[in-house]
Amino acid sequence: MLKGIGQIAINVHDLERATNFYRDVLGIRFLFSAPPKLAFFEIGGVMLMLSPADKPEFDHPSSLLYFDVDDIRAACATLKERGVEFLDEPHRVHRDGERELWMSAFRDTEGNTFVLRTWQTVP
Repeated sequence: MLKGIGQIAINVHDLERATNFYRDVLGIRFLFSAPPKLAFFEIGGVMLMLSPADKPEFDHPSSLLYFDVDDIRAACATLKERGVEFLDEPHRVHRDGERELWMSAFRDTEGNTFVLRTWQTVP
């Protein structure tokens, strides 16, 4: 039945500011705008749609998205250089035999919280 996630909607208040953040700061591939209030991106086969909430009851930060990275420390350093403020430093949250799961959380310009994550092999 369900095969995967095709699109995720992310609430924004300032579409231009959010588009710049996702495209220029995070480096996510911008696909197109659909005036007056939509912007579409693609990452790993999943589309992200930025738009203001269409009803007051939907005007809240989005669910957490976890972005996979190869090197969490390098990714955090690059994003910090671009002005991203992290909520924590990269830290181990789980060890599973010969690998560890590391994460670090940040917020976008709209108050949505996201997490970088990586699996590292334990020497």
